[in-house]
Amino acid sequence: MSTKTVRDYIRTISDFPEPGIKFRDVTTLLADPRGFRMCVDQLLHLFTGQKIEKVVALDARGFILGGAIAHQLGLGFVPIRKKGKLPGPTLSQDYDLEYGSAVMEIHEDALVAGERVLLVDDLLATGGTAEAGVKLIERLGGDIVGCGFVIDLPDLGGRARLEGLGLRVEALCSFEGD
Repeated sequence: MSTKTVRDYIRTISDFPEPGIKFRDVTTLLADPRGFRMCVDQLLHLFTGQKIEKVVALDARGFILGGAIAHQLGLGFVPIRKKGKLPGPTLSQDYDLEYGSAVMEIHEDALVAGERVLLVDDLLATGGTAEAGVKLIERLGGDIVGCGFVIDLPDLGGRARLEGLGLRVEALCSFEGD
């Protein structure tokens, strides 16, 4: 009997959201109780021994992982959302997409200056969304312990982009070539 890895639970959907794209779908991982537990446990293990005071996650699948990790660690959870989704006073950060730009937001009171933060999301591609999250955390005075992802698409340069900012980047699996 072979042992499944996190990567084995991730399904690939061709030509989504447009022709030529291979979409790495983590919903199959999240739907499986063993896969989901394995994923959360392995993300936690990557940062064992680090003093973390808050878990911050990116809209939207990152919330599922970030919430589970925060719960396991007994910590607070902070969402970084797409513009217009948070009800209170927010800080905004523009970032570039493949075709255009978008805006992410965080509540102005989400972090205390100096808090040690773990940033979490499901997938690291170009790193634009993650970098916007990093900038928001840093604007609030947060100290980023590391960035944890389920999937890294190394050919798209996100890891190099975040590491170029001096950040520790960890991922449970990667898919080369896309």
